[in-house]
Amino acid sequence: MSEAVKVAIRSRPLVPKEVEDQRESIIRADHSRREVQITNPKDSNQDPKTFSFDNVFNPSISQETIYNETAFPIVDSVLQGYNGTIFAYGQTGTGKTYTMEGKINSEESKGIIPRAFEQIFKFIESVPDKQILVRVSFLEIFNVEVR
Repeated sequence: MSEAVKVAIRSRPLVPKEVEDQRESIIRADHSRREVQITNPKDSNQDPKTFSFDNVFNPSISQETIYNETAFPIVDSVLQGYNGTIFAYGQTGTGKTYTMEGKINSEESKGIIPRAFEQIFKFIESVPDKQILVRVSFLEIFNVEVR
């Protein structure tokens, strides 16, 4: 895998309160074209702004698909001896925790972190004749506080 920073965007669905308030999403994520279109809520006649990324995921895309298309290749490279970083960034309430952690007890909803551990430990099980050291760093910055 060549060295590169890749950017993936995930659009979350409206939360129940937003639906209740009859809000509409101003973001349209096109997975196949890898584009995000943002419309101006104050001027529906204005053309939407279009942005392209390495991966774009709309709210209906599964956690498994997101993992397979973004994190799996990074973890695979790490298992081959390269360094890898998965970095989630965005405003509060945009779905970073759900994407990264998900619901650990749900096969469908578990996020990148538990899936990465599964991939790593399946690999370790497949090479019983080797001794493997696993080190992981997890850092969260929230409200100017590092955890």
